[in-house]
Amino acid sequence: MDRYIAFDIGDKRIGVAVSDPFNTYALPSETYVRRGYREDIAALVRTARDKGATVIVCGLPVNFDGTPSVQTEKTLKFIGGLKAACEIPVVCEDERFTTRMAHDTLISEGMRREKRKNYVDALAAANILDGYLSKINKRG
Repeated sequence: MDRYIAFDIGDKRIGVAVSDPFNTYALPSETYVRRGYREDIAALVRTARDKGATVIVCGLPVNFDGTPSVQTEKTLKFIGGLKAACEIPVVCEDERFTTRMAHDTLISEGMRREKRKNYVDALAAANILDGYLSKINKRG
């Protein structure tokens, strides 16, 4: 059975989430603070292997209307480096609104602004992975 890991790739932080053993929902895992391109790629490959991932799902930021943005191009370059460094298949998933949903969830739980930045990226990654899992479970 596959095991999925998702990355919400930002300029400063990368959120990480993993699937449950039955691939029905996503669990926020951690937030990785970026250190530099090569070190970031190596750390994510290591994380994916450590978590036993068989598929990596990367959030792909696009404009509201679905067209590519500057951030899309930066993210695709990073994803290309991840694919080159890792034997685990990498797929992309639309990440529109996932960070907004994560912020809304943390605000509704009463989390203060200072603490939210420690959790929002991992929760956004979980939202990305939930969307992907819903899609594949609907097909299967």
